[in-house]
Parts: sequence; C-alpha cells; structure tokens
Amino acid sequence: MSRQAPTLEDVAREAGVSRATVSRVVNGVRNVDPAIQELVRRAIARTGYAPNRAARSLVTRRAETVALVVSGAGDTSDQAQAAFAARVFADPFFGRVVAGIVGFLRPRSVHPVLMFAESDAARQEVLTYLRQGRADGALVVSSHAEDPLPALLAEARLPAVLFARPARPVPLSYVDLAHRDGGRLAAEHLLARGCRKPATICGPLAVAASQERLAGFRDALARRGLAYAPVAEGGFTLDSGVAAMTELLARHPDLDGVFAANDLMARGACQVLREQGRRTPQDVAVVGFDDSAVAVARHPHLTTVRQPVEDMAAEMARLLDEHIHGTRTEPTSVLFDAELVVRESA
Repeated sequence: MSRQAPTLEDVAREAGVSRATVSRVVNGVRNVDPAIQELVRRAIARTGYAPNRAARSLVTRRAETVALVVSGAGDTSDQAQAAFAARVFADPFFGRVVAGIVGFLRPRSVHPVLMFAESDAARQEVLTYLRQGRADGALVVSSHAEDPLPALLAEARLPAVLFARPARPVPLSYVDLAHRDGGRLAAEHLLARGCRKPATICGPLAVAASQERLAGFRDALARRGLAYAPVAEGGFTLDSGVAAMTELLARHPDLDGVFAANDLMARGACQVLREQGRRTPQDVAVVGFDDSAVAVARHPHLTTVRQPVEDMAAEMARLLDEHIHGTRTEPTSVLFDAELVVRESA
C-alpha cells in the first residue's frame, strides 16, 4: 500500500503545536513567533509535508509568483524581439538581477515568471496576466526611457516595482543607483592618474542611466577646467565597445583615458587598445562600470564603478513583497551609492 502524503495534522503533532499555527506558518502569516516558525519548519522537513499550492492559493488569494518583466519601447518585429531577448540573456547584468531576486524570493516560496514586453501586445499580455491574478505583482527592468509599461501598471493600480528611476514620474516604487556620482568617480580617478585627454564611451542615450553617468563624468571634468571630452555612444555590448573605441582612436589618437559606461564596453575598449599597440593603463587608462564578472574575466582586470546589482534586485523584490502584503501602501525610492573599485586597467 502506498503511504499517504503527510498532512497539516501530522506536522502539528510533530511540532507540538496546533493545526492553526502550522497553517499560519505555511501561509506566511507574519504574526507568528520566529521560534515557533522555526519549530514548524523543522517539523515540515522531518515529515516531508508539501503544501497543496492550489488549496493554499484559495486561502491566501495569492499566486505565489511574481512577474519579472524585461520591458522596452523598441522595434516590434518578431526578429527584433528575438534579438532583444538574446541580448538580455547575454548580458551579465540581467543574470545578476535574477540572482538578487531569486535570493530574496526563494526562502519565501515565491517564484519569478520571466516575461518580455517589447510591443503593445506584449505589454497588454503582462497587464492581463497580472489582472487575472496569475502573478501577485511585477518586477520591471526597463531598457528605454520611453517605455510606457510603468505608467500602464500605475494606472491599473497593479503592484509593481521598477529597477531604475522612470524617466517620467509615475507613482511606483523603484530602486536605483546614484549614476551621476559613478560617472564623477570615474572622471576623478582618471584625472588623479594624470590623464589630461580623457574620452568616454557612453551607453545608449535613450537610457536614463546612460545620461546620468555621462553627465557626472562631464561635470567632474568641467570642475577641473576640462571643457571638452570626446564621446562615442555604445550599446552596452562588447561589440559596441569595440566600435566606439575604434572611432575614438581614429578621431583622437592622443587620448590617454577612457571611461566606458559598462564593463562589457570597457572590455571591448581594452581589446582595441591592445590590437592597436596601446598599453593599458600605461598609454591609455580604462575605467568600466558595474563591477560584473566581466571585470575580472581576463587581464587587465578592470578598474570599475561598482553597482551592487544583486543587492538592488533583492531590495526591489522586498519592496514588492511589502506592496503585495499591504505593509507598504505608498510608493518609495531606494537609492544605492556607487563605489570605485581600483584594479589594473586604471
């Protein structure tokens, strides 16, 4: 005969508490003493009890999933959307976002569902998904300043938190970095090294973070009397860093420092400098941005501005959890500080 699956009553007997107490712990009710919660969790582990998620959802009225939405306002053709998805998965930044979110959600038995929203139809699909209660809220990573999804979520009064301050004010919580300070740190470091002809590879200027990093870089140079620094726009990819560095060297062969607005573009810049016989940092110092795994994947290890992406993503998930459970009713913002990490490239 097959053994019956453990029940709440079995867990309650094992833990020496009431069935109602076990139910409150399983359903995430927050007014249970932490010591009792731990006692029940150990009993669950010993008995092998697994909650019936469908039944639990009927009780809690929650799906126990959240939508992780990567959104933008770009080309809506099938080919372009497939290329967009490929770029997302190739970017170490997105992997760090996922790691931070999962690290917060997993202990709470909540799971992310990945959704792309690069077209009007896809955005409506996200809204419908949330309205139907198939996810309890949305964590939104937007790639374009003109992205309409944040405003649509706010208008629909759906729980959502944004990674990065929206270009247009909307009543949604968000986490972000002090990007302008990061650009300033990069400029000050290059100047302190003795660079007098620095240039920059900025990110896509349709992205607010790119604008802020560029503005901080320029402001710091201006305060030191450097009125002009060459700029080449990249796309946050290795190849775009290669193209931008090639362009900068063609126009300004005497440049002696480069600030790239992410580590992938900085790595592309180092590749071009090496191919053209320039030593890093002796001839041209290079500073990246993010402090991703790319920064130390090969030599020279990148001096870079650290963006604590995992911590930011976990905070985004925490804020959404508070909105879902009603412990936070008003939108809020959390701004993280940038930090310079000095290595070999500058």
